[in-house]
Amino acid sequence: MVEFKFLQYGTDFGTRDMGAKIRNILLPLIKGEERVALDFTGVNVVSNSFADECLAKLLLEMPLDELKKRTTFRGLNPLAEASVLSALQRRYRVICSEPQ
Repeated sequence: MVEFKFLQYGTDFGTRDMGAKIRNILLPLIKGEERVALDFTGVNVVSNSFADECLAKLLLEMPLDELKKRTTFRGLNPLAEASVLSALQRRYRVICSEPQ
């Protein structure tokens, strides 16, 4: 398993710009052979905007089931976990409502 430590990029993640930058680093890892542990240990803030841009937009690259198989989350505090979950749920609903 590959470990991706968000702490190496900071402790507070609030912008879409930062979310896009980290998503571009994450995507090749997630598309690789090994499962990726998304480690948020030591991270204080994860905004809804960052969570959408960094994580939920991964659903534009692969189906939810594949994303679940390729990743796992570690070290999310309760507020950050709520932001990530909310962003994934909203993005998933949008994708599911689009005409195929």
